[in-house]
Order: sequence, then C-alpha cells, then structure tokens
Amino acid sequence: MTFRTLLLACCGAALVANPLATGMARAETPAKQLFSAERQPSSGAARSIGFYSNGCMSGAAELRPDGPDWQVMRLSRNRRYGQPATIALIERIAGQAARAGIWPGLLVGDISQPRGGPMASGHASHQVGLDFDVWFRPMPSPRLTGEQRETYPFRSVLKKGTFTVDDGVWNENYRNLIRLASEQPEVQRIFVNPGIKKKLCETAGRDRAWLSKVRPFYGHDEHFHVRLFCQPGSPGCKPQQAIGRGDGCDELDWWFNVALQPPPPGAKPPKPKPPLTLAGMPAACRSVLAAPDKGEAVAATPAGGAYANAFAPAPPDVPIPTARPLR
Repeated sequence: MTFRTLLLACCGAALVANPLATGMARAETPAKQLFSAERQPSSGAARSIGFYSNGCMSGAAELRPDGPDWQVMRLSRNRRYGQPATIALIERIAGQAARAGIWPGLLVGDISQPRGGPMASGHASHQVGLDFDVWFRPMPSPRLTGEQRETYPFRSVLKKGTFTVDDGVWNENYRNLIRLASEQPEVQRIFVNPGIKKKLCETAGRDRAWLSKVRPFYGHDEHFHVRLFCQPGSPGCKPQQAIGRGDGCDELDWWFNVALQPPPPGAKPPKPKPPLTLAGMPAACRSVLAAPDKGEAVAATPAGGAYANAFAPAPPDVPIPTARPLR
C-alpha cells in the first residue's frame, strides 16, 4: 500500500485531489505508516539519511532470505534491507563464524524496511540501514522453511525472571560470536542485555579491547544488535557519539542498581512520545518516499525539472507508469 492508497482509504478522493491538503496530511501522518507501506527500495544511490532513530535510506540492498551460512527470520515483516556495507558485513560475519566453527549459521532478525524509516512495531532505530539483529540461536539443521521462520520461537539466554546468564544455554561460542562481530572495522556498537555484558566482562580474559564496543541496554537477551558507522557516500547520515575508552565493565553498577530496578510504588508511568511524522524527519526522506522503485524506469522529466508524481498534476505529454500505484 503506497501513501496515495493509504490516504484514499482514510481521507477520501477529495483530499487527494487537493495538492496542498495532501501535503499537509502527508506531513502529519505517522511516518511509520508511510514507510512500512513501502514494499520496494527506492531508486538512487545507496545513502543513509538522518540518525539511526530518525531517518531513512535510498537505494537499499537486500539480504537474500537464504545464504550458505544464514537464514532471514520473519520474512513477512519485509525488513531485510540495508546499506550495501551492512549486507556485506552480515554475509562476512556469517561465513567467518561458520569457517571458524563458532556458529553453524546466523538467524538474522530485522535489518531495515525497504526505504528505512520508522517501523510499525518493534524498534525505535533500524531506520537508516545500518542496524541489524542476530538471534541468540544457531541456525538449526535441517534448515527452517519459510513457514517455520514465522513462528520459530525466540530464546532468552538469561535465567527466567533474572538478569543472570543461563549457563545451561550459554557457552563460549556465544561470546566468540559477539567478539567476532565487534572486531569488524565497520561496527560502531553492539547492544546486549546488561546481564550478558556482565558475563562477557567476567569471561573475556586479558584481551578486552573488543569489549568497548559491546554496550549494555534494555532487552536484548534474545538477540544482539549490531550498529555500523555512517558509511562513505552518505553525507546526510548523522553519526552516533563515539564510545568511551576502556572495556565498559565499570558501567554495570548503574545498570543493575538504578536502571533495571522497578519503579517506586505509585510512580507515574512515563508519558508516551507522540508518533514521529514526516514533518519531523530529514527533508530528504520525502524524496525517498516519492521516488520510483529501485530499477524501475523513471517517467520523463516535465519542464521545470520536477518528476511527475501523485501530488502534482503532470503535463499531458508525460508518460505515467501504470505497473504500480503512483507515489
């Protein structure tokens, strides 16, 4: 469902026919509805636009659902797109881990939507094609079918109801896989549950430099989250603050003594943030939504240089593609 179809469904043809009203409605519609409706990457060069939790991407690459050393999970979500460097990194980590006998194959969770942007559920980040999740479950043999991947259960590596790693599940291969990922030069951060970070701090040994990239965060007990640096060719990508020096193990007291403690009795729940709208996103994300699908022929350019689209009338001599609804 494209934005035009979405707008027709909720607001009617009269609103769509008015370009000014259409633009206003588009700017005020929750951005997660607009971006989750897109099923294909946009045309144009591969670029990350904005920040990891407020941005989009153009020209995305797709991770194949099945590779020699990986399978993509929850295919119906259509979240297997990212920057070319991200896709290449996933394939490299999967191959290196398999050849080293660390992990038989990655179960890859969410990367990004075809055009990035906020998702309808599950993440605040993953918006610019530079984040991906790896499940804390080795790829089984025989491989999972597409149907099985929709229901195959997550598995926490923590003891139920605690922040302590379950040694009945955990072994050194879990640590070695995280270390392998953290030592890749493209990787800026890896997010894991504070309990997992504690386990890594206790078992890392003397060579601890790789631990600096592994950051504790809420959740992340069923998967770990890999984040890349902004890549060359994306001047509009907003980088994250650099990590500090040291192994980061001295941060854990705050997590266990403050951040993970239950709220005091009678505490008011935090007020939910209003949904992110297109008006609150980088301006270039509007062009990403309006762009044709990747690899699709672009209509001829009318006088003035603006491409024909669903939000402005096209001159009568401009051919309009009919293979898909207009954006």
